[in-house]
Amino acid sequence: MGSFSIWHWLIVLLVVVMIFGTKKLRNMGSDLGGAVKGFKDGMKDGGTTDANAASSAPAAQVTGQPANSDKSTIDVEARQKS
Repeated sequence: MGSFSIWHWLIVLLVVVMIFGTKKLRNMGSDLGGAVKGFKDGMKDGGTTDANAASSAPAAQVTGQPANSDKSTIDVEARQKS
């Protein structure tokens, strides 16, 4: 009684087909296959994209000033120190 026999699985399959229908089961199977394929492609592309981006991107130069700084902007900490 621990495992199901082939007849139990056939009855379960017959009930599932009667509830959902063959067209809906075929659509669900193709959707699941497409999702798995997309996931595998994403994992393969994601690994190579990260490696290429790290090697081809130039290192950013750190200057200590924000990139959008203005000459009219006053640094509050510098003003309090002087």
